[in-house]
Amino acid sequence: MQNNKNHVISVLVKDEAGIVSRVSGLFSGRGYSIESITAAQTSEKGYARITIETSGGDANVIEQITKQLNRLIPVLKVIDLGDVESIERELILCKVIAKDEDRSEILRIAEIFGAKIIDVTPRTYTLQAIGDERQIRSLIELLRPIGIRELVRSGKVGITRANQFTTNNANGNGNSVVKAE
Repeated sequence: MQNNKNHVISVLVKDEAGIVSRVSGLFSGRGYSIESITAAQTSEKGYARITIETSGGDANVIEQITKQLNRLIPVLKVIDLGDVESIERELILCKVIAKDEDRSEILRIAEIFGAKIIDVTPRTYTLQAIGDERQIRSLIELLRPIGIRELVRSGKVGITRANQFTTNNANGNGNSVVKAE
């Protein structure tokens, strides 16, 4: 049975040149769809986290993706965030047409969603918002009739609620080791 639910996969890797390309190449080479991909260094030097949102896969496809990611040498840990308690967020920057008659409505909508006005020009307001997929979608739907001039989305990032994805300098030789707790 096909499940059209999006899955968010968090991948802890050794931070080395070309790793994002290798991970995304694994997806494209096998015909898996990537909805969004983000990557950044972790707080632990030498490690990075890649967060991939993929769609349309049933449990078997997600399991196959996870197994193939785990085969890549610099990959240390792969977690489907849908399988554990997690927190997922997305960032948007949204430039809205700010006609005089719409300015107070834009401010009201921004306040409701906890968005910040980060730039103002005589013709536009630029908002920054952080939220889950539902919150971001709702904000965009409310701003669309006012007039969105430009919109940029970060893609999802996610983290487990428990300590399932940590690194620690505890192996005695100064090198980091990955712990699954």
